[in-house]
Amino acid sequence: MSSLDIETKRKLREMGATPLLEAFQAQDEALVLGLGFEERIRIIVDEAHSAFTHSKVDGLIRRAGLRYPTADLRRLDLVEERGLDRGVISQLATCSFIERSHNVVFQGFTGSGKSYLGCALAKQACLHRIRAHYIRMPDLAEAWHLARDKPQGQMKFLRKYAAFTLLVIDEWLLDPPDESMRSMLLELLERRDDTTSTVFCTQYAKKDWHSRLGGGVHADAIMDRIVHNTIWIDTGNHNMREHTATTQ
Repeated sequence: MSSLDIETKRKLREMGATPLLEAFQAQDEALVLGLGFEERIRIIVDEAHSAFTHSKVDGLIRRAGLRYPTADLRRLDLVEERGLDRGVISQLATCSFIERSHNVVFQGFTGSGKSYLGCALAKQACLHRIRAHYIRMPDLAEAWHLARDKPQGQMKFLRKYAAFTLLVIDEWLLDPPDESMRSMLLELLERRDDTTSTVFCTQYAKKDWHSRLGGGVHADAIMDRIVHNTIWIDTGNHNMREHTATTQ
């Protein structure tokens, strides 16, 4: 297979087939010597597809806004000591819970690795080419208040955060939400209910959620859209920040 001429290269780039072009140019003639045309094309396409997939995954991870971009479910420390179930973690890594539109709650003491686990799960979703996003609840509240002052800001805000197939909300209920925030959370979770998955990282046990949500009808409605079909994981009381600092 001879080298491509300039015009053919231009057409490939114009069609958005740059990975295919790069795979063609990178092919080692010595390694494919003697192979038939179809076999050489298959190798080129395999290489181009691999590069395309890697680029897409990298883009998903970058846009997910992860607090810990290097977080990895395959590299968790003190799993047994923290009381984590390897079977449950392995099941989460398949992202099958997203296919079933189930939620996940990581609940534990400050420093117990909730944020890391949330980021690792979001990254795992990206590796499965699933659109994920990470945000701290204080930042979500700030974004909501800013959106209220813009034309159609509230609707755009809700559409944006309802669209993520996996949404990780860290520091859930760190500060009790005000009335406007409770109304937003109810509408957002209603839009996400039974169609997407949400991960909540919190230091508060489920029994404390209702009161921190202000009690009453709004709290009932928000809880109702979270507690069903949810995987609850206690992250224990080991201080993983301290552990990481001492092992570095």
